[in-house]
Amino acid sequence: MSTPRFLDQTLFSELAEKAKANPRGRQHHNFHQMEEPCHRMAVGLQPATYIPPHRHLGHDKAETLLVLKGRLGLLIFDESGAVVRKQILQAGGECVGVDLPPGVFHGLVVLEADSLMFECKAGPYRPVGEGELAPWAPREGEPGVAEYQAWMCEQFVERL
Repeated sequence: MSTPRFLDQTLFSELAEKAKANPRGRQHHNFHQMEEPCHRMAVGLQPATYIPPHRHLGHDKAETLLVLKGRLGLLIFDESGAVVRKQILQAGGECVGVDLPPGVFHGLVVLEADSLMFECKAGPYRPVGEGELAPWAPREGEPGVAEYQAWMCEQFVERL
């Protein structure tokens, strides 16, 4: 029998610090073993992280995201890259998370430093595959990422 593991402020602080130190601006903490059918993780996120628009095509790859600390911006895209929905996900806010069905293009931006989300989806883990990365957005490490990420963030700037 394994020991209960808690999602507490100590874990939140550790993930925030590790995300700051990580060149990608994020840090995962798995609560699952890789062979388990249900993957559960806490993810520390910093504003510099780039989470490109993507989708999960497997029929069993629905994904649930809950913001435990901070604020994220979620963009839902159609097949051509047009934004069909913008939603702020905020711990303690009006909307704290999303349940995404398979096949929906989505991307996230971090709107508050030291944000943390809980993610749950079916295992086993597999890297994003053919047809899952959005063809209209740059991939992590490619030219144009800074500009595209800035555009994503601008979607959540309130206009007067």
